[in-house]
Amino acid sequence: MTALLLVPILAPIIASLITLIWGWRRVTATVTVLSAVTILGCGAALGFQVGSGRYFALSGLLRADALSVTMEIVIGVVGTLATGASIGYVNAELADGHTDAAGARLYGALTPGFLAAMVIAVCANNIGVIWVAIEATTVVTAFLVGHRRTRTALEATWKYVIVCSVGIAIAFLGTVLLYFAAQHAGAPAAHALNLDALLAHAGRLNPEVTRLAGGLLLIGYGAKAGLLPFHTWLADAHSQAPAPVSALMSGVLLSVAVSVLIRIKPIIDAAVPGFQRTGLLVTGLATLLVAVLMLTVTGDVKRMLAYSSMENMGLIAIALAAGTTLAIAALLLHVLAHGIGKTLLFLSGGQLQVAHNSTAVVDITGVLRRSRVIGASFAVGLIVLLGLPPFAMFASEVAIARSLADARLGWVLGVAMLLIAVAFAALVRNSGRMLLGVPVGAAPRIAVPATVAAALLAGVAASIALGVTAGPLTDLFTTAASQVGAVR
Repeated sequence: MTALLLVPILAPIIASLITLIWGWRRVTATVTVLSAVTILGCGAALGFQVGSGRYFALSGLLRADALSVTMEIVIGVVGTLATGASIGYVNAELADGHTDAAGARLYGALTPGFLAAMVIAVCANNIGVIWVAIEATTVVTAFLVGHRRTRTALEATWKYVIVCSVGIAIAFLGTVLLYFAAQHAGAPAAHALNLDALLAHAGRLNPEVTRLAGGLLLIGYGAKAGLLPFHTWLADAHSQAPAPVSALMSGVLLSVAVSVLIRIKPIIDAAVPGFQRTGLLVTGLATLLVAVLMLTVTGDVKRMLAYSSMENMGLIAIALAAGTTLAIAALLLHVLAHGIGKTLLFLSGGQLQVAHNSTAVVDITGVLRRSRVIGASFAVGLIVLLGLPPFAMFASEVAIARSLADARLGWVLGVAMLLIAVAFAALVRNSGRMLLGVPVGAAPRIAVPATVAAALLAGVAASIALGVTAGPLTDLFTTAASQVGAVR
């Protein structure tokens, strides 16, 4: 069991060091892909151990429960697809002169480091360690967002670093206050940041201090999840980052930040009932509104996908506010389905960007006629994102709607459904032009490297399989919901 906890962290770190020493080669890139597969395999193996409600801890620093295993599986799935596509992406950049050997080495070393930081964040049993891991994701991805070193990429990098650093500083202040409250509630100083100790003393935490800490933590980690008010980095960073990095950031990094809020919510709720629910509802609805408004006016493919991620994070925040077992389980299914679907869209969108040297919707038309692989993959990703059957986001959104009704949040459900309908129309309008429009003039050839094609086909297969049945994942999601203190 100790090995299953440590290997998903050590494997990508070793892959990072290998690439740093030997540079970008097909062998070192393959090692990175294998590290992502290792994360997925260890997550699946742990899933069979914790699916019945068991819980394992390692020296009080790492934990394996249903929530951490669920997030590890999401990281493994999206990481495998993104790192697999990275081989073709970076090789094409080297061939075209858009990057050099040093840039490729840095990309190859930072990507598995990014995976390792996210695994630590979801498996840590200490909110101080979680904070360090989330901060590490900011540092690592800053260099990945600015990979191409263009003016706009560097501007996006600085905006990302500044906004997320402010957010994570606010989260740090919330962590300190929660530590202060835990100590005064009787928790030993050496263990006052431990999640188990915080939960054990949650009912005795000072309500005023805990309310302030909860608000700061929601704002701080909400910044990394793309929630208001620190959401402004998301569209710029996603639009400028390499396509596989955008897939990792949108498909899993945002959800990793949400998983921290899931961990913290039961602690805050025990001391200040209803406070986090109100904060999540306000933040989720506001994020959903802004995302939908931006979707109606954007004409850029990658920004459209980024605002769609904001929309889904807003919906997930609303589901977390409902707080029932059904809501949390549906939320986790939504996270996995969204991660795979958004990976398909960013990877296929990245090839469209390379072919057209543009991400403007008006410049990209007739994709289905010009490339069956890219066109079909983008279409499947879009259908997943729209929440249409038979894909899993249809089931997750229906379950979230039911949970909101059961939690007597009918007015929230009504507002959310209206906003989602507007987002649906905006996505269909822009994507319809791209997929079905008539090619303008001499449309360029859309190249599809073999590794990108393989990743896309695997993503399509995974989306279909998850839509047909979640299998043992259903029990895992339900167990995770019950373990984090969801109400029935």
